[in-house]
Amino acid sequence: MLKQGDVAPEFTVKDHTGKTHSLSDYRGKNVVLWFYPKADTPGCTAEGCSFRDHKAQYEQKGTVILGISFDTPEENQAFAKKFDFNFPLLCDVDRKVGLAYGAADDASAANARRVGVVIGPDGKVKEWHAKVDARAFPQEALSRLQ
Repeated sequence: MLKQGDVAPEFTVKDHTGKTHSLSDYRGKNVVLWFYPKADTPGCTAEGCSFRDHKAQYEQKGTVILGISFDTPEENQAFAKKFDFNFPLLCDVDRKVGLAYGAADDASAANARRVGVVIGPDGKVKEWHAKVDARAFPQEALSRLQ
């Protein structure tokens, strides 16, 4: 598993709008990766909205939020519309990003773990959290950012 000081694995994936994002695009900022394995994971939708509600506070701390799911761009687009999400929802349909970050035990979303990762401006892992409490993590991560 990733630990503090590790170089964060690079990725290039599309978001729910079709825009391509690479981790290196955000070098110089803090980045929070929020893995929610599937949009239809029980309870996930309401919990994930907490990141939406804290977006402005994250931005004040120079931090970008990137949500990553195993869904398609179309599924993420419907999810974003339904819950008025206002940050990129990245589509990791082949689970390569999730596996690189420890967000999945195998290829089945039923066995996937919610993971939260904070990456520093230098591209290194500041924090890596497994099996995060989806309701509490957005505020907890925010409170620890410098």
